[in-house]
Amino acid sequence: MKRYHILSIVLALATFSANTSAQFVKGNEAVRTSATGERLVELAPLPTTGSIRKSKPCLAQAGCYAGPWHMVDTRDGLQECTEVYAREGTCRPSSYGTTKLSRIWVVKVSGQWLQCQYPDPGSKCVKAFAPPPTNLPYPAVQ
Repeated sequence: MKRYHILSIVLALATFSANTSAQFVKGNEAVRTSATGERLVELAPLPTTGSIRKSKPCLAQAGCYAGPWHMVDTRDGLQECTEVYAREGTCRPSSYGTTKLSRIWVVKVSGQWLQCQYPDPGSKCVKAFAPPPTNLPYPAVQ
């Protein structure tokens, strides 16, 4: 009985620690470290044509965004963004681990930009730039 109790406590702490400290996505090719230790971050490219390029973005602080937050690793660290592209003004500092919100994780794996349900490329992911409806992500409150 004591072993079970101790094991339960250890597992609970490990789960809590993993959930609250996952400030990056392991396997995200968009984030690299240079030989000098500098953190290099690639952002999802804005389309060269189309309505997205011409549209005015919903700013993170404007209160106009009603969808799940896109968790994007930027030069400033993990950010909550109103879009995959992380254009200027569309992101705010991450509240992951302190505030429960509907979230989608934007990552680059095998050269493809994905939107994943959790900070794990093994979770439910869809190609960010696939045509609808195949690009509809699976958000989760986390």
